[in-house]
Amino acid sequence: MNKTKNVDAKKLISENILIIIVLAMAVGVGIYRPNFLSGDNFANLAMNTASRFIIALGISGCLITKGNDLSAGRTVGLGACIAGTLLQKADYSGKFFPNLPEMNLFLVLLICIGICCIFGFINGCVVSFWQVPPFIATLGMQTIVYGICMVYTKNVPLGGYRDDYLNIAKGRLFGVIPYFFLIATVVGAFMWFLYNKTRHGKYMYAIGGNEAAAEVAGINVAKTKIKIYVLASALFALAGFMLGSKAGGASVNTGLSYELEAIAECTIGGVSTNGGVGKVSGILVGVLVFEILKSSMQFLKIDTSWQYIVQGAVIIIAVALDLRKYLAKK
Repeated sequence: MNKTKNVDAKKLISENILIIIVLAMAVGVGIYRPNFLSGDNFANLAMNTASRFIIALGISGCLITKGNDLSAGRTVGLGACIAGTLLQKADYSGKFFPNLPEMNLFLVLLICIGICCIFGFINGCVVSFWQVPPFIATLGMQTIVYGICMVYTKNVPLGGYRDDYLNIAKGRLFGVIPYFFLIATVVGAFMWFLYNKTRHGKYMYAIGGNEAAAEVAGINVAKTKIKIYVLASALFALAGFMLGSKAGGASVNTGLSYELEAIAECTIGGVSTNGGVGKVSGILVGVLVFEILKSSMQFLKIDTSWQYIVQGAVIIIAVALDLRKYLAKK
């Protein structure tokens, strides 16, 4: 009995080694830099986690069906830029659309989501009907979206946002609960329900487990995949809308490489790149771990160049560990 328990403990540690290392690092940083454990840092960590969690949720559906969406970061940037051009102050000297009347915040969000969903729909169609590998299809879309964003904004950095837009990042419900936290909670709850309690969720996991068998069982694989990529783009647009509010500005480089972080966060949280496996709760853990890692390195004043090196190594290790688990099951 003891031998079995020891083997299970080793397996648990090996499968979650990244989480253990990062949490141990966070404890060490907290001892070395006490302000790391301050309320202000936790609030900042929560703000960063909220938008990244939404991006990771978008990527997760693609990964669960053995796909990917490398256009995620650029779609986030496009969403942020569209919102930025429509939500500037009326008296701002560099207003992108000088004669544009004040628009409702929710309407602008719907416009951002609607436009970004077009690219998700195209991704889904190319992957489903043309049988183009998701990596290639979304890599091409990444470049297309970036180019469109450059044409649309004319490479002009955006700023001068309205106070009601900025308040989405700064505001708190009843002066206590940040709006970002509420948005992320609602989206997380919706995605949990979608993945666990709906036919779409069952179809998604079935396709990820065995696409051929799912199709034989009567599942409309193409339709399900298109829905997944459209939903992903909608979440990227929402995250871009939130990031623009938080940063107080946007540019064509907003969201750069966010898709790689999202893939790592999903993988750390137990979403398999080999399909069929993934939980919303695990995704949240993965995002928190990755954000804690970045925050820890910033508090240790590690050079930005080395931070990127560490983050890249984490992405490689996370995927390698996932592949190791997949091969062990065979």
